[in-house]
Amino acid sequence: MAVSVRDVATHAGVSVGTVSNVMNWPEKVAPATVERVQASIAALGFVRNDAARQLRAGRSRSIGLVVLDVRNPFFTDLARGAEARAAQDGLTILLGNSNETGEREAAYLDLFEQQRVQGVLISPLADHLPRLRRMRERGTPTVLVDRETDDLSFSSVAVDDVAGGYLAARHLIEIGRRRLAFIGGPASIQQVAHRLAGARKAVAEADGVSLELIPTESLTVLQGRAAGESIRERAASDRPDAIFAANDLLAMGVLQALMMLGDVRVPEDIALIGYDDIDFASAAVVPLSSIRQPSELIGYTAVDLLLRESKAADGEPREQIVFQPELVVRASTVPTAR
Repeated sequence: MAVSVRDVATHAGVSVGTVSNVMNWPEKVAPATVERVQASIAALGFVRNDAARQLRAGRSRSIGLVVLDVRNPFFTDLARGAEARAAQDGLTILLGNSNETGEREAAYLDLFEQQRVQGVLISPLADHLPRLRRMRERGTPTVLVDRETDDLSFSSVAVDDVAGGYLAARHLIEIGRRRLAFIGGPASIQQVAHRLAGARKAVAEADGVSLELIPTESLTVLQGRAAGESIRERAASDRPDAIFAANDLLAMGVLQALMMLGDVRVPEDIALIGYDDIDFASAAVVPLSSIRQPSELIGYTAVDLLLRESKAADGEPREQIVFQPELVVRASTVPTAR
């Protein structure tokens, strides 16, 4: 039989209210009493019924986080940053993986609202702003993560992906490459579209430089490998001399297809740069140049915004925080005599 709060009170020789205060507001209770109650909790093996407490409060102690692809280490690091900030306020993170599908994204929004979470952090695939607005009106605040928006009624934290795409393509141009290819997709993902826009901007500013678009169905290693294989099968004169992959997972797949499964050299034949600067990038067989995002800081800041928003008055302006990306140069784009 489960041990109750009343059992703890009887064992410690105090009231039920005192036990409740010890668990929730120990600073209101004399230290000796706190020690006695905690000893009784340990002796009886009492485990508080947090579900019942949340039911009485009308709100859980959790924050929902929906990411595009939990396999991507960028989102893993983002979640770590969110957890670190949430823990400071005694909150936990519930992680949902949309797997780049609008249906799963919507299902997690339904679930988190049913769970009465403190709020939702979301890196959205589909345009769910009307849905998120209705959730907020019902008392569930929302912060957009890794996503910019022109709707200033939403708080958001993101990286300037147009600037990041520009940095990547400009770097390839500056090391002497002229036939660039962008690998990534689907275009419905805002981050992909913005990185491509930045690359196009850099190419438009340079004479004699072209940019080929090689779309993918998702942002995975396997999709990168398939794109790399299609390039490897071309005649050498028909290949790009530089590739900008929309994220590091794609770039890792391209690298595998070109070098491990074929005989195309990186960077001698094709320079290669990714995006996110995940840990695996520096450990690749050819260390991968990348555009670095402050992934943990994005998650940490998103929770901070959410907690501030939960206290903001209706109609009060929300915050939109945009970090600047950073170019990290490694062996995959080192200039070589070709």
